[in-house]
Amino acid sequence: MASIKKKGGGGGGANWMDTYGDMVTLLLCFFVLLYSISTIDQQKWMWVVQSFNKDAIVSITETPVGPDGDNEDVGGSALPITDDVDHAMEALYEFLAEYAQNNQDASISVSRGDGYVFISFDDTVFFDGDSYILRKEGQEILDYIIVGLNTAGPYIDELRILGHTAQRVANAPNPVPGDRYLASNRATTVTIYLQQRIDSTQLDPGRLVSVGYGQWRPISSNETGETRAKNRRVELVVTGQDLENKLGNEYNNYFAMYQEASEQEVTGDPTT
Repeated sequence: MASIKKKGGGGGGANWMDTYGDMVTLLLCFFVLLYSISTIDQQKWMWVVQSFNKDAIVSITETPVGPDGDNEDVGGSALPITDDVDHAMEALYEFLAEYAQNNQDASISVSRGDGYVFISFDDTVFFDGDSYILRKEGQEILDYIIVGLNTAGPYIDELRILGHTAQRVANAPNPVPGDRYLASNRATTVTIYLQQRIDSTQLDPGRLVSVGYGQWRPISSNETGETRAKNRRVELVVTGQDLENKLGNEYNNYFAMYQEASEQEVTGDPTT
């Protein structure tokens, strides 16, 4: 009687392939699920894109959603919701603050208040002496700032450019025409440079405002050359859309704080 030989190989030789295939499929489904529920930080993505190419236009405009969840035309351009504006202001602040931190020799300070971003520049950053011709170094700084403004543009309500001067003599006001012209011309020069390079589809030129304060908003005394230099400056104030910001009060407090410090500096009062 012929014997029947068992097939070798231990059996189930191909079964492990089925298990492996199932595992790979499950992993693929898992990563697809993760991708589908993930969100991209659009603001930071735009910073990255435009930092490599300042001319790049990256839109983050979304189709308005109706009350029933359907996409619909709500008529006109809807204002961004508060959370988006607040996020845009925070992202703009972080973008500029990092630049100021990495370029401390550029005499730039950046701060953020309730609904706005405040940027202050020493006058030597942009201008020489009593000139209002923009220096090359100042143009390079503004070029970097423009990247952030283009990205946050849809969420910006107003961009104010403020020009300030200092008294040439401590207790004698400057001649009115020259003082006002210099402050206004410096603010206007910066405004023109920004307007010519900011993407108007992101930030409407009508939202740019230049103001010349002259010598009348000092943040230090005019007793010495060093303190007068602090008063000669250009400032940018970026306010977000549709936010109940406290800019007016805080901006006044900003000057009141420096004026109080200036008075203490003159009188020698050590109290704070």
